[in-house]
Amino acid sequence: MKTRFLLWSALAVFFYNCSDGDNGVKAQKIIKRDTSINASTSYSEIFFDSTKMEKFLSGQDFHDSLVKRIRNFYNARNYQFAWFFKEGMADYATSFYEVYNDYISYSKDSALKSYPLQKLYDSLMSGNFNYNLNDSIVLNSELLLTAQFFRYTRRAYQGNNQLDARELDWFIPRKKIDPSALLDSVLVRKGKNLADLEPVNRQYNLLKSYLLKYNEIENRGNWSLIKADKKKYTLNDSSPSLVAVKKRLFLTGDLMKEDTTAIFTKELEDAIKSFEKRYGLKQDGIITATLLNEMNRPIEQRVEQILINMERIRWVPAQPTTDYLLVNIPEFRLHVYDKGEYAWSTNVVVGTAANNTVIFNGNMKHIVFSPYWNVPSSILKKEILPAIARNKNYLARHHMEWHGNSVRQKPGPWNSLGLVKFLFPNNYSIYLHDTPSKSLFNEERRTFSHGCIRVSEPKKLAQFLLRNDSNWDSVKITKAMNAGKEQFYNMKDPVPVFIGYFTAWVDRDGKLNFRDDVYGHDKKMKERLFAKTQ
Repeated sequence: MKTRFLLWSALAVFFYNCSDGDNGVKAQKIIKRDTSINASTSYSEIFFDSTKMEKFLSGQDFHDSLVKRIRNFYNARNYQFAWFFKEGMADYATSFYEVYNDYISYSKDSALKSYPLQKLYDSLMSGNFNYNLNDSIVLNSELLLTAQFFRYTRRAYQGNNQLDARELDWFIPRKKIDPSALLDSVLVRKGKNLADLEPVNRQYNLLKSYLLKYNEIENRGNWSLIKADKKKYTLNDSSPSLVAVKKRLFLTGDLMKEDTTAIFTKELEDAIKSFEKRYGLKQDGIITATLLNEMNRPIEQRVEQILINMERIRWVPAQPTTDYLLVNIPEFRLHVYDKGEYAWSTNVVVGTAANNTVIFNGNMKHIVFSPYWNVPSSILKKEILPAIARNKNYLARHHMEWHGNSVRQKPGPWNSLGLVKFLFPNNYSIYLHDTPSKSLFNEERRTFSHGCIRVSEPKKLAQFLLRNDSNWDSVKITKAMNAGKEQFYNMKDPVPVFIGYFTAWVDRDGKLNFRDDVYGHDKKMKERLFAKTQ
């Protein structure tokens, strides 16, 4: 307990003496609070004088918002200590210190480095401080801990506030957290299981574990360039290049046992398939130039890719406990969740690089069976009208008709929206739908649409969304999809839909996945996120 106090009292001396305020040597009166505090709000038996806090804050270079938050936090507790008890500093102060330093280490986030706690610990631990509740140094340490906690939580759990999400083409509202409420939770639980209280999506810590692994690989210099002596390698081939391939796959966890032979074994074939699956490539077990190009990406690029996606993960809330749909654009997959639990997933086709599918969220409210396709004005102008000018029978041949001043395609198997569409009203005119172009779902890079999202298993999705409605079953859904007459269904309970953009994540098998930056969003974020460190 005393050692922990030495650390934080040393911090207090450093910060306090760097300010223009009180030098922290005057006696402090410990004020007793009234007996109205109950068990759920009582963290400590000791209190302090608010005027001492104000004097301390006036000497600090704190942002006004931080000062206000500190004032509000302690005012709501009648100036009760949060980090100290009669017998000394709370254990969770040390836990926070460790989490704080850990974050700075793995994230490479320089925003908090202007407050180098470890350096202060190393340089000031030799000081001879006594634990005296009447010494201002205790209050200084208390307030600095709270200030640092608020700084840390805003940075680590909400993300870099200097990044404008909309400027980065991200239109899902960023998660908001209340650092004061989070500190309340820590204190009520006496700091136990701090990781359980972190307001982050589960993907954050899963990515963090791989970030630490990749940082270690980078530090050891084990990521050497793999050179090929032929165009491709298959089972039973022999080449010195295969030794380097095996070393890399063992390093990344795709090859289970280390193998230094130059033979293309069955185990190597399985490892290649594992690698291909993690990178969204065709799983044929063949080493090609494309596969080697992925392996030869510099590890520092992979580290940055992980950090970029961890930043995005900070912006999103923890997993919903309701039904919801998640489309990950770079993965070209739709993931379906039943009451917050993963149910199934399927391939999708998203917008081209010129017609990006927007990153946003909404609530699915309608299912339309046998839909018309109302041709967007941009497509009408750029594609349909020129086609009509070339061929007067174009509309009839494509089952289209004029509808007022616009053109629409009639319901049927020829319809560009297929046999059903799923609407979640939004400002981007984006929705999920079926398609007659089934072959595109077999492509590796599925960027072919004008922005809407084509679903490879639309009937299965309809069945999932209608599973709790006794008026619908598989037969009725099939009939409605093939009726040739448009039919709207208003969902009783809207289902949240998230259109996200993640190029690195950990899958349900615990394996790290990477995908191409199909829209250049990673590149744009990298320029901003790492601008100060490059």
